[in-house]
Amino acid sequence: MENIKLIINFLGQLLPAINITLIVSVSSIVLGSLLGLGLAAAKQSQSIILRVLSSIYVSVIRATPSIIMIFVVYYGMPLLFSGWLHINIEGWNRMYFVIIALTLLFSAPVSEIMRSAYESISKGQMEAGLMVGMTPFQTFYRILLPQAFVVALPNFANSAINLLKEGALTFTIGVVDMVAKAQMIVANNSGGYAWQTYCALALIYWVISLAIDKGVTLVEKSYQAKRKTIAA
Repeated sequence: MENIKLIINFLGQLLPAINITLIVSVSSIVLGSLLGLGLAAAKQSQSIILRVLSSIYVSVIRATPSIIMIFVVYYGMPLLFSGWLHINIEGWNRMYFVIIALTLLFSAPVSEIMRSAYESISKGQMEAGLMVGMTPFQTFYRILLPQAFVVALPNFANSAINLLKEGALTFTIGVVDMVAKAQMIVANNSGGYAWQTYCALALIYWVISLAIDKGVTLVEKSYQAKRKTIAA
């Protein structure tokens, strides 16, 4: 019973830092999704140069551990900006570097997810859309993309949850998120109550992951309901 009270107490201390975790995760997911869609389009391009470059990018990013990517971006970007553009970005909020690193990491799996989802859709639907007078873009946007998005949702959700967990490395460059806050709590207690503190932290991550899974399920059910309505 005492441990439960301690966990609840530490939950109250950790939750104020959840905004940093959510800002980093949501920003990286949105930006990484846009970049991933661009990479998926490049892989479907008729240009061999775009296909090769996008394939190399995805291969390199997928092979790079999260913590190394964060350090490469954090230490490398200021050097590139100062050397090539003569711009000093060392005063940037460290959170920006984490968002950039996680965006790059998230874009690689998203590109593969969207590419495979798009390829799973019958190409006859594009021809049907063109036959009824729609432009290629209208056919893609209104017919193919919604279907590909639903097919991609489960894997997309898994990748988003993985990104959430990778975002726990934010503390490595001094950003005070929930993980950093948990470490501070343990340090302030001279190493005591570590088990209860990290249980509280794990509980928060579990609830967020559960919310993502629930959201994906609701979207899938909503889409299936719309399809049944249209078919009827």
